[in-house]
Amino acid sequence: MSSPKFSLVMFGGTGDLAMRKLLPALYQSYIDDGFQSTSRVICAARTVYTSEQYREWMNESVKKHVSERLDDVKWSGFLQRIEYHPLNATDANCYVDLKNILDQNDNERVYYLATSPSIFEPICQGLASQGLNKNSRIVVEKPLGHDLASCQEINDVIGSCFEENQIYRIDHYLGKESVQNLMALRFGNSFFEPIWRRERIDNVQITISEELGVEKRAEFYDETGALRDMVQNHLLQLLCIVAMDPPASMDADAVRDAKLAVLRSLKPMSETEVLNNVVRGQYNTGTVLGKDVPAYTGEEGVKNGSVTETYVALKAEINNWRFAGVPFYLRTGKRMPKRMAEIVVQFKPVAYELLGKMPQGSNRLVIQLQPEESMRMYCLAKRPGNTMRLGPVHLDMDSDDFFTERRMDGYERLLLDAIHGNLSLFVRRDEQEAAWRWVEPIMNTWRDQNVTPKLYTAGTWGPPAANALVARDGFNWHEEL
Repeated sequence: MSSPKFSLVMFGGTGDLAMRKLLPALYQSYIDDGFQSTSRVICAARTVYTSEQYREWMNESVKKHVSERLDDVKWSGFLQRIEYHPLNATDANCYVDLKNILDQNDNERVYYLATSPSIFEPICQGLASQGLNKNSRIVVEKPLGHDLASCQEINDVIGSCFEENQIYRIDHYLGKESVQNLMALRFGNSFFEPIWRRERIDNVQITISEELGVEKRAEFYDETGALRDMVQNHLLQLLCIVAMDPPASMDADAVRDAKLAVLRSLKPMSETEVLNNVVRGQYNTGTVLGKDVPAYTGEEGVKNGSVTETYVALKAEINNWRFAGVPFYLRTGKRMPKRMAEIVVQFKPVAYELLGKMPQGSNRLVIQLQPEESMRMYCLAKRPGNTMRLGPVHLDMDSDDFFTERRMDGYERLLLDAIHGNLSLFVRRDEQEAAWRWVEPIMNTWRDQNVTPKLYTAGTWGPPAANALVARDGFNWHEEL
């Protein structure tokens, strides 16, 4: 499918997200012929650069983040599609100049707000003041707010200038090929749907772990924490993809209606349940990848005595016919043994163990999202020999073995969807707010009960309490199987 002619305005064009993710993703689209003759990317930020100076900055700062298919000739061609526009987002006069630039052609207009939410309002109002909010799309990054009220306030600001069908709230995990392949697996095959329910599933585990600490984001992270940064959006969105009922169609609103139904079915947590079913952690000194690392409170930019969590593990339950009684274990943390994102669906053992006791987790589907994307189905088979001895085997369900098309990065996929006007993999306002409603009791309990994080050694899988969380139900985390 060829891309339409587009003008993509990237606010925050000199920021970390633009440098590491967005511009490298657009380069990949460019070399796949995703740019028509008049398509262009207009990067905007406060820094005063000419377009040529900005391209020099890209050569120094962005080029090294292109992880595949880097070709000097094509890179030079891509740079010529990049323009730079110095812009103070709070100065209304700057949007007059931007309008003059955009009015040079009739391209599709897409605005990407790779900025702090604190300047969403002047950007939206500046665009609207020049009529640039008409026949256009706006992409916004998480986190949107720090609680339900602030999320609603930000959504009201954006919604005062753009219609809901123009607003693309991005969660890059939803753009990953393996997440979309999970939907293909479930809804494109007859043999998964009958077992995708409480009668056949023991538990579901969703993990997003990082080796890194807070790096250069200490000021932001210390005000945010793992619950707001990862659970409220990424982990709950992945839970929705696993647990949703088949949508009426693959249209954007039908898919998002199905996800919303899951969020509304999540069992609300009482204060007691938060204390019993949520583990709040913070990394201490330790060793990661053979290197000694400081405690979180020893990181540059972190407040003395900070109680911000760098780790969360929790047990969620879904009150509906499909998944009632099935525990969903979610966890995320920094300074873990490895960088990983995966979904593990553990199936129940056979009703009668005719061939001997099945080890826990013998039948499981593992969807890995990072560092590599893959899908594997684990089961038991007979070992060679004259006795009936079983051993673990797995079936690779990776489309790379069958299809020749290149696997897109999540940001690349979602940028293309925004350009094409496809909302299916973006988060709707009511979804976002439903997620905040479910998370808020956890935040409130931590505050009201003065719940401080349990320390864990950097380079481990979190506090011992996280293991106890699943062990009391008779399970183990996947890496322990």
